[in-house]
Amino acid sequence: MSTRADTVGIVGAGAFGTALASVLARAGRRVILWTRDTDVAKAIAQTRKCPRLPEAPLPSPLEATTDPNRLASEARFLVMAVSSTDVVDRAKELGFFLDGSHIVVHAIGALAAPTNERVSEVMSLGLPTLKIGALAGPALPQDLAVGDFSSMVVASAFDEVVKEGRRLLNAPPALRVYGSKDLAGVELASALSGAYTVALGLCDGLGMQAGTRAVLITRIVAEAARLSQAAGADVRTFGGLTGLGNLLVRANEKSVDYEVGRRLAAGVTTPYDPVRTEGARAALAGAELAKQLRVRVPVLASVAAVLAGRADPREAASLVGDNVADYE
Repeated sequence: MSTRADTVGIVGAGAFGTALASVLARAGRRVILWTRDTDVAKAIAQTRKCPRLPEAPLPSPLEATTDPNRLASEARFLVMAVSSTDVVDRAKELGFFLDGSHIVVHAIGALAAPTNERVSEVMSLGLPTLKIGALAGPALPQDLAVGDFSSMVVASAFDEVVKEGRRLLNAPPALRVYGSKDLAGVELASALSGAYTVALGLCDGLGMQAGTRAVLITRIVAEAARLSQAAGADVRTFGGLTGLGNLLVRANEKSVDYEVGRRLAAGVTTPYDPVRTEGARAALAGAELAKQLRVRVPVLASVAAVLAGRADPREAASLVGDNVADYE
């Protein structure tokens, strides 16, 4: 029988939380999936599937619960898989039931609204544990659901968090988990990769050719590295799995952020509609962070301008082109 130390608790039964729970359960790991929606919990218990990602099987030993106290008492290691707009409330809610022994990593590819801080920073305000980290990388829910090869990185300033994250979340061949101590870099890389996925969607939606797309990607890597450095992160992190790897995996129709970019380019979506996606929110927050740090980010600023309705997509593309010298 699995012990508390060998059980993974997942906060949120959205697409990613469900997909991760599916991978772990299929690998034999006991999982407690916490949802605040009683209908979702009942559906999982009765059908072994979640309505939000029905293609992902949820076999035993996975269990769904609506009781945060049960989650805290039966799982020491927790993954926060909720929207960036909900993370403050969920952290405060869980804070009543957690203690200093718990480990909490988040899988949120954005900056926390409305302060634009890193998610780990706002989580620490609501949780009684210091053992906090992030989980990020090129792992799409649809791929995890069907068992395609994926990889992620667990990052924290605490060795124990990284060690336990790798031990409990590693489920080869479907999911391989690596470790990093650059928490700030991994969080920023994850958020910015979503923001730049919108940029690549815009690029493809405007019919730009492969050469232009390649130039855009190289500019993105340089831009993200200098923004990360200004924020105190390792400049090399964005070039790894959580940044560039994440971006390349998401730059297709499987990603809602990519589709936001394409729809904006086509004029199908109004600028304010897509801001509910993490990548769009990350673009707006990242552009504000760059202003605070006085870092020039032409690509990110242009995407933010389109999302805010301040620029036409083609105007934004031309503004990026005028800043070639920034990367040479």
